[in-house]
Amino acid sequence: MNVTHPFRGSMASPWRRVLLAALCAVASGAQAGEAGASSSADATAHVYQSPLDKRIEIEQMSQDNPFVLTSHKPTYLLPIAYNSRPNGIAVGEDGEDLDSIEMKFQVSLKFSVWRHIFGDNSHLSLAYTQQAYWQAYNDDISSPFRETSHEPEVMLSFTTDFDVLGMRNRMLVFGFVHQSNGQTEEFSRSWNRLYASFILERRNLMISFRPWYRLPEEAKDDDNPDIEEYIGHGDLTLAYESERNVYSLLFRNNLKTGGDNRGAIQLDWSFPLKNRIKGYVQIFNGYGESLIDYDHSVTRFGLGIMLNDWL
Repeated sequence: MNVTHPFRGSMASPWRRVLLAALCAVASGAQAGEAGASSSADATAHVYQSPLDKRIEIEQMSQDNPFVLTSHKPTYLLPIAYNSRPNGIAVGEDGEDLDSIEMKFQVSLKFSVWRHIFGDNSHLSLAYTQQAYWQAYNDDISSPFRETSHEPEVMLSFTTDFDVLGMRNRMLVFGFVHQSNGQTEEFSRSWNRLYASFILERRNLMISFRPWYRLPEEAKDDDNPDIEEYIGHGDLTLAYESERNVYSLLFRNNLKTGGDNRGAIQLDWSFPLKNRIKGYVQIFNGYGESLIDYDHSVTRFGLGIMLNDWL
């Protein structure tokens, strides 16, 4: 007796068509699933993260490591810093022999003291910034440090996310800062301030508005009673990142009119060189570049390297 196999003869074509249709359906479903997963991954990968968001994230990660100090203000070295009017007050009788080209550097670090002090978004930190002006190439007067300022700081910061005039307010910082040049008698300069800093962003642009209040001192202890007449009552910083270049502007003004109007402006440009090192160009004009120069207007052009920037 002849038995017909179900996959042979006249029945072969229908069975094959059913089987092929089922296999095609499974394959199509798998491809659709892979495409959906790929599309979801691509969407996740392309979620925009601003330069300020990246910095906040890196800082929060570093604060969990007890062996890491976090950057605060920019840290840089300017081996070539041309000063149009070097102020020789702090070096005494050798002041007339100062070179216009000196070396300038700044080191600024902070570390967390108490995380989540008033909730998950609040942190208490300590910071220290040192800025120095070194007559490194002036062998005639033994290459002195013309000025060195020390700036310890206590900060209570809150990470935020709310809209202000079309921008996102990402941080609120309340702090106390002491600044001194460590000198004595007529060369001494120091002051204490309370400040509030409002840090906003819009994509690659960051704006920091920082008004301050100078804590009063007794007249006999005040080294620079009129410092606010030259430096003002706050500062404004803008920073913009484009293709790893960072352009920033620092602005101060006493907001007075006429001949009593004084302030300063600083323009910065940092650009990638190698690994973590960036090239750095700095231009400053006005009052208060250093404490010894608070009432002395200068124009400076500097060229060097930077380790970390505002963004």
